Amino acid sequence: MAHFDVFNGDADGICALHQLRLADPRESTLVTGVKRDINLLKRVQVNAGDSVTVLDISLDKNREELDRILASNVPVSYFDHHFAGEVPDSAHLSAHIDTAGDVCTGLLVNRRLKGQFLAWAVTALYGDNLHEAAKSAAEPLGLSDAQLSELEQLGTLLNYNGYGSTLDDLYFAPDDLYRKVQPYADPFDFIASDTTFETLRNGFDSDMKRAGSIEPKVKTETCAAFLFPNESFSRRVSGVYSNQLARDNPNRAHALLSELPSGEYLVSVRAPLATKTGADELVRQFPTGGGRKAAAGINQLPADQLQLFLETMQSQFR
Repeated sequence: MAHFDVFNGDADGICALHQLRLADPRESTLVTGVKRDINLLKRVQVNAGDSVTVLDISLDKNREELDRILASNVPVSYFDHHFAGEVPDSAHLSAHIDTAGDVCTGLLVNRRLKGQFLAWAVTALYGDNLHEAAKSAAEPLGLSDAQLSELEQLGTLLNYNGYGSTLDDLYFAPDDLYRKVQPYADPFDFIASDTTFETLRNGFDSDMKRAGSIEPKVKTETCAAFLFPNESFSRRVSGVYSNQLARDNPNRAHALLSELPSGEYLVSVRAPLATKTGADELVRQFPTGGGRKAAAGINQLPADQLQLFLETMQSQFR
C-alpha cells in the first residue's frame, strides 16, 4: 500500500505539506514540479489500498484524473484555494476548498490542525503575497516585527524557487526543497541552520536587481505590463517581482511576460491588491490560463496573441 503526497512546488504547497507531515509523519511518494506544473494527478497511478493527499493544485484542472483515482476506491484528501468548479460527490473524497482572496492552502491545513504549526502557515501566506492575512494569522504567536520580517522573507524565497519553465530554471527541485525543510518544526530554526536560505536569498537579490532595470511595455493608472527576455532569471523572478509590483502599486494590476524559447510567453498576472479580483477572469480568456482571483498566469501565451492580451488586460482592469 502506497501513499502519494501531491503538492504545488511553491511556498504554499511546501508549507502545507510540511504542516501535515509534522502532525502525521508517514512514508510517501512525493509528486510535484515547477509552480506552473499543476496537472500533477496524471502522474499518480494507484492500486487498491493506496491513498492520496493533494495540496494547492486546482481541482478543476485535475478533474478527470481525480475522477479516475476516486473510481479506484482510493481515498483522497484535497486541500486547495484555487478555482475548483463542481466538487465530485464521492465518499472517498475529503475536500477542504476555500477560494476566498485572503486564504491559502497552508492556512486551510492550519485550520485542520487547529494551529499546531501556525508559523509555517504564516510563511505560506507571505509566500502567496497575502501579507495582511499573514500578520493577522500570526497574532497568536506574539512575534516581533523582526521575526515577522524573517517569515516574510522565507515565504518569499520558497515561492521564488518555484518559478521556472523547467526544473533546470530552479535553484532546488521542489521535492528536494521540501526535504530540506522537513527536519524543522520551527521555521526560524531552518532559517538559522540551513544554507538553503542563504543560497535562495543571494539568487533572489541578484534576479530582483536585474528585474528592476526593465521598463514597462504598457503603463496606465490601472495596469502595467513588462516584457522579460528569454533567460532563466526572467522565469525565476516572474512571480515574486509581480508580487512586489502589486505591493508597491496596490491600485494597479500587473502582468509580467517572460519570453520562452518557443517564442511564446510565460505570463504572471496580479490583480490590484486593493480589490484582489480579476486576474483569473483575464487569463482564462487565453489557452493555458488559470489561477485565482488575486494571482493567475498563462503557461504559454502565443506570440501572435501578445497585443490582444495587452488590450484585454487594459479592458479587464480599466
